[in-house]
Amino acid sequence: MNSLVSRSKYKALLEITTKFRLFFFKKILRSKRHLPSSGSMVFLEHIFSLAAQEERQTPLDRSFSKPALSFVVPVYNTPPDYLEALLRSLRMQIPEAWELVLSDDGSTHRATIAWLDKHRTAPGLTVLRNKDNRGIAAATNAGIAAAHAPWVGFIDHDDALAPYAVDRILRALAARPECEFLYTDEIIADGDLNPVDVFLKPSFDPVLLSGVNYINHLSLYRRERLLGIGGLRLGFDGSQDYDLLLRYTKDLKPHQCLHLAYPAYLWRRDGGSYSAKFMEQATANARRALAEAYAPADQSIEVSEAIDGNLHRVRFDLTDRKQPLVSIIIPSRDQYEMIKALFDELRDKVHYRNFEIIVIDNGSIDPNVLDLYERMRHSGLKFRAEIQPEAFNFSRAINKGMGLAQGDLFLLLNNDIEPLDPYWLDEMVSCFAYDGVGIVGAKLLYPDRTLQHAGVIVGFGGLAGHWYIQEPANFPGPLGRLWVRQSMSCVTGACMLVSRKLMEQVGPLNEELFAVAYNDVDLCIRAVAANNRIIWTPFAQLIHHESLSRGSDEKPENVARFEREKNNLRTTHATDRYRDRAINPWYSTDRSHPVPVLLPELPRPR
Repeated sequence: MNSLVSRSKYKALLEITTKFRLFFFKKILRSKRHLPSSGSMVFLEHIFSLAAQEERQTPLDRSFSKPALSFVVPVYNTPPDYLEALLRSLRMQIPEAWELVLSDDGSTHRATIAWLDKHRTAPGLTVLRNKDNRGIAAATNAGIAAAHAPWVGFIDHDDALAPYAVDRILRALAARPECEFLYTDEIIADGDLNPVDVFLKPSFDPVLLSGVNYINHLSLYRRERLLGIGGLRLGFDGSQDYDLLLRYTKDLKPHQCLHLAYPAYLWRRDGGSYSAKFMEQATANARRALAEAYAPADQSIEVSEAIDGNLHRVRFDLTDRKQPLVSIIIPSRDQYEMIKALFDELRDKVHYRNFEIIVIDNGSIDPNVLDLYERMRHSGLKFRAEIQPEAFNFSRAINKGMGLAQGDLFLLLNNDIEPLDPYWLDEMVSCFAYDGVGIVGAKLLYPDRTLQHAGVIVGFGGLAGHWYIQEPANFPGPLGRLWVRQSMSCVTGACMLVSRKLMEQVGPLNEELFAVAYNDVDLCIRAVAANNRIIWTPFAQLIHHESLSRGSDEKPENVARFEREKNNLRTTHATDRYRDRAINPWYSTDRSHPVPVLLPELPRPR
């Protein structure tokens, strides 16, 4: 493109190509049904228009390998119109950038065989005819072996790619050469490929992946690494892709796993897949893969159902692990009935027994409370109460408690917490079995049993906020995320388990800037910045009688202090511009129940 004429022709060609892609996409979808998660087809059209605009204004560097991406598709008695839609969706992509490898697994339907024979020599297409029906894993492995590109992606035989998918993927890979694994968002479609929903995913999270295969479509793997681990394993029918994800990503660093927030894949979700037809076997195979991935050295590990029976919980709490001493630090003052109820729970009902209790009291005068402390000192528990009359400062109280603590783990615990299960502390401690964990948070409910805390999203409201407040206790959340463990950028300090190692690394709670509010957010942001993982678990469930002891931040006497601490958070951490990796960038940040929004530009890969 050295002349003005050639540049003009190139731009005209891009315009024609763009119009064709969008026209074809609408034709293949056949309708503009409303998307429950976005309101209308406008959401997808907006995204594709942004992709078209970037392709026109900033042409892709064409120095990539040809092909750069091999899409492997196991085929078995696939209806020809499905294959036709798949091939057309590839032909909408950048020429020479891709190849399509159709690995037939011994199809017997004449129509399928005829279509494959007809397209055997089609440009960009490789057709493998495997004689026997050996299953998805074997057919896929044959396709990987025949692929020529450095990157391999898998497409189900009844699915398709969205417009600009290849362009977006190649741009992401070029921008992040250290990447070893990439996955995209996806469009959920019905049997006719009409969009009915979108899956907007968080950044890569191995903790979330241990409970649900939220990645699935579309995933890109380096072919060399794929071959090195032996490709897909036989015997994991229905969950062979899950097993591959666990093995492939196990030793990768976080910066090597890339999320492309672009709906590049159309998933025809009509109940016809193997895993949908044979859910029980697929679930059993998923748990077998998880057990292999997470078993401690020389031990086996149990994987049970999560809150939903088809999702998973790796039972670190049932393994033969050392129980570290937990120092339970409780800021308190008076409130006899409340603190007595909490002491009764800790003394009589908590299954985990290796703990000490440290109460930092800022001036109780109730004789019943003072007498209760004395009885606790003679209860047989490791108990200590430090009483000093002063204005309430949560950060100072916790810092004092940690200074007195003997444990390897510190449990920050409000005095208005009511456990619902004797095993809640076992669960929180067990989450430190994941790599790099510095903080663990619990699931907290209001007294009416609606959600109060399922993690905190930094950036909500320009500050930080809880998501899905007052939903039912077992509300699934997006992708079923609230039914399993996951990494978050922040959890509440009302019930927060912190490692001594983390506190030595990042320093104490900030007593000056965050005396009462946002001290937990400040600590969590600093922890994440220092490469520590924060986990929220739904398997430790407690009631939080929020602010019953110290009062609401909305009381007139607290408003000025609360406003200062909000401003301190914005100033210190730029939370009004913070992009939390636990939430998809297409989601809103102005409400507890996020919804997709129309951004002015496409998010960068992360």
